[in-house]
Amino acid sequence: MTKELRRLSIVMLFMFIALFAATSWIQVVEADSLAQNSHNKRTRLDSYEIQRGSIIVDGAAIATSVPSDDTYKFQRVYSDAPMWEPVTGYFNAALNSQTGIEQAMNADLSGTGSNAFLAEIERILSGQPQRGFSVELSLNTAAQKAAYEALGDLKGAVVAIDPKTGRILAMVSTPGFDTNLLATHDADAANSVYDQLIADPNKPLSNRAIAGDLNPPGSTFKIVVAAAAFASGEWTPQSTLPNPARYKLPGSENLVSNASGTTCGSGSTVTIADAVRLSCNIPMAELAVALGDDAIREMAEKLGFNKSFTTPLESTPSSYPRALDDAQTALSGFGQGQVTATPLQMAMVAAGIANDGVVMNPQMVDAVIGNDLSVVRAFENSEFGRAMEPDVADEVTAAMVASVSSGAAQGARIDGIDVAGKTGTAENGNRPHTLWFTGFAPANDPAVAVAVVVEDGGGQGQSGSGDTIASPIAKKVIEAVLGR
Repeated sequence: MTKELRRLSIVMLFMFIALFAATSWIQVVEADSLAQNSHNKRTRLDSYEIQRGSIIVDGAAIATSVPSDDTYKFQRVYSDAPMWEPVTGYFNAALNSQTGIEQAMNADLSGTGSNAFLAEIERILSGQPQRGFSVELSLNTAAQKAAYEALGDLKGAVVAIDPKTGRILAMVSTPGFDTNLLATHDADAANSVYDQLIADPNKPLSNRAIAGDLNPPGSTFKIVVAAAAFASGEWTPQSTLPNPARYKLPGSENLVSNASGTTCGSGSTVTIADAVRLSCNIPMAELAVALGDDAIREMAEKLGFNKSFTTPLESTPSSYPRALDDAQTALSGFGQGQVTATPLQMAMVAAGIANDGVVMNPQMVDAVIGNDLSVVRAFENSEFGRAMEPDVADEVTAAMVASVSSGAAQGARIDGIDVAGKTGTAENGNRPHTLWFTGFAPANDPAVAVAVVVEDGGGQGQSGSGDTIASPIAKKVIEAVLGR
C-alpha cells in the first residue's frame, strides 16, 4: 500500500469513527431531549396516538385522558381542576402546550421518553395500543383541600412539606382557573380563555406557591436571623438587646417601630427569645446589624435562599442579596427591605428547623407507574444540606412554640398539640400588607411544615395581620395532615 493510500485509509477511518460517534450520540444520549423538543413534529403527532398516563394522588386520578372524536384521539380531563391546577398544569394537544406536572413529566405521561422503549417493544409484540405511564404524586388530598378551601377568595398560596422527607403534601395558589378550559381541542376557545387569564390583574396564571411576584417574608424571616445568631455561638435565646420604642436605621434618618408602637415588653432590654415570641421588629433589627449581612445570608442560603428548586416544577429563587448596607441589613432582621421569598422557601425554613437542622430537597413525584402497575421509576428522598446543628434548631423551635402558645402566632393553636410557628405582616409601602405564617407540628415529632402567604392584606388593606388571617389557614392544613 502506498503512503497516499495509507493516509487516505486513515482519514476514511477517522471519518467513519466520527460519523459513528455522532449518530450514536444523537440516538442514545440526546434521544430523550430531541423527542421532547417542542419543534419535533413527528414525536408530537405520535404522542396524540397514545393515551396519556394519569396523574395520581392518594390512589385517585386527578388528570386522565378519555377518547375523543377528533384528530387528537384523546381529551385531557381534570378533576377538581382549580384546586389541583398549580400542580397539574394543563395539556393541550391542539396548541401543543403544557404546564405544571404535565410539562415536567411529559416524557413519561406521553409515553415518548426513553423509559417507554420497552413498553413500545411490548406493544408491538402484543398488538395492544401503547399508553403513557402514570405519575404518582406525594400530595395529600385532605391537606390540599383544606388549604384550597381555607384560602377561598383570597389571593395567596400554601405549601406544606413533610420535614423528614421533603415530600410536598400540599401546593395551592389562588386565584386559580379551570384547566379543562385550556385543555380543550377547540384552539379558538382555548386561546380566548388564555387571553382573559393573561389580562386578569389578579394573575391567576401565576403559581404563587413557587413563583410569581415574590413578596417580602416579613417577620417569618426572624427565625432565620435567630438561627444565624444562635449558630454563631455568640448569642443564646436569653441574650438581651436594647428595647427602645423607636430605632433609627444606621446611616439613615428613617425610624423603625414595633407593630405595637411601643417597646417589646416592659423592660429596658429584651431577650432574643421574647423578641421572636412577641414578633418585635426593633430588637431583631439591632441583632441583624450586630450579626452582619454575611452571617444572615450564609444561614439563609443554607436554608435554600438564592437557589431554584426542581420539584420537578421549577421554583423562582428566594432572595437575600449581597452587600447590604447596615440600614438594609437592619430591615432584613424582620424580613423587609430587599429580602423576598416564596411560600415553598418559607416552608423549607420551617421544615429544616423541624428536622433537627437538616433541609431536605422538596419533591412532589413519588413514582412513575407502568401500564401493568409496576414501578417504572421511583424518586428517592435527598438532602439539600445541614443548615444548623440540632441544638440550634431546638432553640429556635422553643421560641416558635412560645410564639404560638403565648405570643404573636396564637391563631395557629391546636388543642393537645404543640405547634411551632411564626407570623409575618410585611409592609409594601402605601399598598396593603402581605400576610404570612410558617411553622410545623407536632413540635416534638414534626409531621408537617407549612407556609402561608396572603397578598393584598387579605382584603383588609393595612389592617389585617399574619396572625388573624394566615395563621388560621395554616392551622386547618396542619389539622388535615394530622387527621384532626
